[in-house]
Amino acid sequence: MNPIDAFPKPPFPRQPQPVPGLTSKMEPRPDHGETSYKGSGKLAGRKALITGGDSGIGRAAAIAYAREGADVVINYLPEEEADAKEVVELIEAAGRRAFAMPGDLRDRAFCESLVENAVASLGGLDILVNNAGHQQSIDSLADLSPDEFDTTFKVNVYAPYWITRAALPHLKPGAAIIITSSVQAFDPSASLFHYAQTKAANVAYARSLAKQLGPKGIRVNAVAPGPYWTPLQTSGGQPQDAIEKFGEETPMGRPGQPAEIAPLYVSLAAADNSYATGQVYGSSGGMGMD
Repeated sequence: MNPIDAFPKPPFPRQPQPVPGLTSKMEPRPDHGETSYKGSGKLAGRKALITGGDSGIGRAAAIAYAREGADVVINYLPEEEADAKEVVELIEAAGRRAFAMPGDLRDRAFCESLVENAVASLGGLDILVNNAGHQQSIDSLADLSPDEFDTTFKVNVYAPYWITRAALPHLKPGAAIIITSSVQAFDPSASLFHYAQTKAANVAYARSLAKQLGPKGIRVNAVAPGPYWTPLQTSGGQPQDAIEKFGEETPMGRPGQPAEIAPLYVSLAAADNSYATGQVYGSSGGMGMD
């Protein structure tokens, strides 16, 4: 298979959506591995919590984890219920247990209860994927409101802190923590001033926390995707003129599909990747990272 031609290329139609956006309203519809991902038991018996698990990269990871043998809790916003229902059905179709836990990650109390409810439902916790993100493209710093700045940091920086802190007492040697950063941490766009700062913080999160938790046998890594075709982009993460040509600047000439990054999340959670910690793994169609 030639990866250049494996998935849709721009131009794409303009398709504005209100935040947080739905998979079902995207054209073309993203591929999360619904029909393609085949598991091999890499995560048999494991228990995973994935934030932002209803769509995009989180959805692809949830499908892959279930097909690799894990039970999965997904978190999402109540407005994303339609997407979440599809993910639950896919997890259950793989023969695994699925738990849907909607709620707003800007709320510290919810983040802490999310972990406790996930642990109670799963009977423990082995894999934590801090994936949920908030991204809005804003051309001028003068137009960036304090509320928007606060929301971006609450979802992208505070929530992973609150969730991870609550999860630590439940994580045992062999557990894995993964955080979704971005190439924006290394090559920030002018219109993503606030978002890029949070993604840089995610890199530091992985590198620092890996040093803290390594002696306890818990691994921590970050993934830094490039342009991936998800509702995060069409619901304001990119201006609509950029959506029309989204991904064409990459050497592959197209955006990534969530299905293409799911194997990386599986690998970072799997026991056979036991020496990988404190790293940042890119997936950007040849754009590279500084």
